[in-house]
Parts: sequence; structure tokens; C-alpha cells
Amino acid sequence: MVNIELKNAVKGVLEQLAAVVGQMSQSDFKKPVTTLNNATVGQHVRHTLEFFTCLLDGHINGVVNYDKRNHDKSIEQDKSQALTSLNSIIAFIEKVKENYQFKLEVDYGIDTDLSSSMDTNLNRELAYNIEHAIHHMALIKIGIQAICPQVSIPANFGVANSTVKYNRSQSAGNDSY
Repeated sequence: MVNIELKNAVKGVLEQLAAVVGQMSQSDFKKPVTTLNNATVGQHVRHTLEFFTCLLDGHINGVVNYDKRNHDKSIEQDKSQALTSLNSIIAFIEKVKENYQFKLEVDYGIDTDLSSSMDTNLNRELAYNIEHAIHHMALIKIGIQAICPQVSIPANFGVANSTVKYNRSQSAGNDSY
């Protein structure tokens, strides 16, 4: 069975991302951002979503390989396409119940095309994708602040839950001056 806490965390992260992307103009979504080495917010959104798409496809065919992403330009250049993809992923997460077992393929060799394969499952890969999404959301936040500061970004956007909890514990202990 898929861990309900993981499902809720994935939905929460993706819903946050959708809310922020939804506020952006189409031109800002695909505008190069100097502080992101001229990458666009759209490219980071596409990259994040394609990891989830690889996972969704992989659970069906029994193998997930994040290195073999599509690099779908329409998602990075068209905000509405990105939002459609986000909503499709959220819909899948809402309905999936089984903790599918499958193989994860990785290829860390620079000079070879040899891949390694290992057992994994949907719960494990959802956890990985949450962390990956949060990492890119931190970059997306930097990009948005640089090019469209009028977009309202939640305080913990792009911040890991463990960091949020740690920060809360630190501020709770520093109430007296």
C-alpha cells in the first residue's frame, strides 16, 4: 500500500508549485534568469515534473530511469502545459493505492553507457521525488524573486520539512531575549 503521508506530501509540494506557477505570466515563465545561469523557471518546472513522469511511466513498465527523460520543451515554454502536467501527476497520486515494486536504472558513468539496476518501489521513489522537487523549488524561488517579485511565494516553498521543523525548534527555544 502507498504510504498516505508520502501521498499527502507529494500532493502538497505539487499543489504549492502549481499555485506559484499559476501566478506567473507566460513571458516570465520562459524568461532566462541570470541568477540561474540563464535557465528559466519553466526549465526547472519541466525538469521537476519529468522526474515524476518517469516514475509514473516506470511503475507501469517495471523500470524507472530518470536519465531517460523526454526534455519536453512544451512544458518548459508553456505555463498552461506545465499546469496540465502538474494536475495529471496530482490526479495519479490521488488514485494510486499499491506500492508497486519495480527496477531503478541508473547510469553514473561519464565515458560508458553501462547502467546499473536495483530493486525499488513506489514509496521509495515518491520520497526521492519529494526531495528532488523541493530542491528545484528552492531554485525556482530564486528565479521568481529575481524576475517577478510580485508573485506571492509561500514562506516554506523550496524548504525541506526537516528544515522547517528544525527552524521551528530553534525559534521556540529563543523566545526570551
